[in-house]
Amino acid sequence: MAEFVMGEAEAKRGLTLRALIIGAVGSAVLTASSLYIALKMGALPWPIVFAALASVVALRALGSRDLHEANVCHAAMSAGAMVAGGLAFTVPALWMVEDGSVPALPEVLLASLAGTCLGLVASAVLQPYFIRQKRLAYPIGLSAADTLKATGESGGRDAKALFGAMGASGVFALLRDNFGLMPSVVGTGAVVPGATLGFYNSPMLAAMGFTVGPVPAFMWLAGGVVGTLLIAGALPALGVLDAADAASVQSSLGLGLMLGVGAGVVVQGLVPVVRRRLADRSDQPVEKPAARDARSLHPSRGVVAAVVVLVAAVASWALGLGPVASVVVILGAWFSVYLSAWLTGTTGVNPMEIFGVLVLLLVRLIGSGASLESLFLGAAVVAVACGIAGDVMNDLKAGDVLETDPRDQFCGMAVGALVGAVIAPLMLMALVSVSGASAFGADGEFVAAQASVVATMAGGIPFAGVFAAGLVAGFVMAVLGLPVMTLGLGVYLPFYMGATAALGAVARLVYDRRVKARGLDAEQRERNEATAQAVASGILGGESLVGVLTALVAVAGLVAA
Repeated sequence: MAEFVMGEAEAKRGLTLRALIIGAVGSAVLTASSLYIALKMGALPWPIVFAALASVVALRALGSRDLHEANVCHAAMSAGAMVAGGLAFTVPALWMVEDGSVPALPEVLLASLAGTCLGLVASAVLQPYFIRQKRLAYPIGLSAADTLKATGESGGRDAKALFGAMGASGVFALLRDNFGLMPSVVGTGAVVPGATLGFYNSPMLAAMGFTVGPVPAFMWLAGGVVGTLLIAGALPALGVLDAADAASVQSSLGLGLMLGVGAGVVVQGLVPVVRRRLADRSDQPVEKPAARDARSLHPSRGVVAAVVVLVAAVASWALGLGPVASVVVILGAWFSVYLSAWLTGTTGVNPMEIFGVLVLLLVRLIGSGASLESLFLGAAVVAVACGIAGDVMNDLKAGDVLETDPRDQFCGMAVGALVGAVIAPLMLMALVSVSGASAFGADGEFVAAQASVVATMAGGIPFAGVFAAGLVAGFVMAVLGLPVMTLGLGVYLPFYMGATAALGAVARLVYDRRVKARGLDAEQRERNEATAQAVASGILGGESLVGVLTALVAVAGLVAA
């Protein structure tokens, strides 16, 4: 296999016109497939590894072997998929709640563009903190980086490990999802009615646990124990609540914990800034902050402010939210993007629709008087912004690993995201126009599972006191510096997801202990770690690759029909 060129002069630059064109075309295709699979299957696999491989193939066909050009191209190609997810997870909830009420295409298009622009500028602001300073794992981004590196290793050990693991994971997913030869979940619901106390039959999720490490994965599992065993299981068994109310308590607590922890982390991050300012005023010596490095994005404050004002204007007048509600949506979107970027970096999971509906509920709480249609479009703005943030931060993580100029990547992502912001509304409205609003929902052609959850929650959080308690508890734990970022996610999500991630973390502990016992020197340990990460990245990439290919085949069949 031909090797990518990484010369001294051009090693960090990858922005070319052909990379943008290929990326834009790929973004249109992946956006369409992602929207379809999100509506049809209630899931959305990360398309980043698929985009990385597709970019390599396309650029080599044009004679390019530049690693950084492929990195820019794949960043552009994957960006639109999460725009599709943000819309698919929120907008269909409107016609589920209002019995077939469908907003006009221009309004959905404006919501899509507003969320995309907000997500892009917020990601640029957060990149230096989460990627350069906090060094979050971003397992999907690491998988993309390893995939790109492996394509140029000419049969090296890590390349063989990555593609071997990718093939095995892909075959496993194909047999499970397309041929039904094995269950998606292994476990039983006998102990807790309505809940599966087992494992998600997903190598990808186990690989995420291996990559992010024991602390986030075990905290995720701890949340599952609290939510599923103690609340959904013990409370009904003791006769304290019926099963339906216990499930509502579980979701209310999980949401409160997620938001409380996020707020606490923000406050904890502000404390050093405040101390520095106070020290400056008291003329005490204080350590100066580190200079900004060339691998960090430095967005202009003027550009960020202009985008925020523009989005607020669109939300206020074009979407009908009004000035006060628009300010709430903007502030809620920034906070939600922060949480999305953190959760994606630590777990690989991005619950974008949950953040959208929470902002929707907050707007309703202030009594803005906005119509239900406007509220759901505002939720779509937030969900799209969060979806963009998850994808962009993964891509920027890949760029950081490969030392690609983040400005080049960001240009590519902006092009791909804006293409997706146009394609996703067009396809969504085309589907509802052809199939009718009744085709969306649990009994319809498009189950739209996340949108169904949003429609259910739109009436309000069922146990506000529990939500408030979780909010306070999460805030306090985060301010105290406890590693609880994934606790609320574990409470909210099914138990089997945290259990599988924990299995991956156990594998990481066993692996680290065996490496330590072998007494390897530093170079040998580094080499073994690179191979282990290549295997984990291949497992991550193989399952998501099959999901994207399945969606592409489904969309092709839909077009042909």
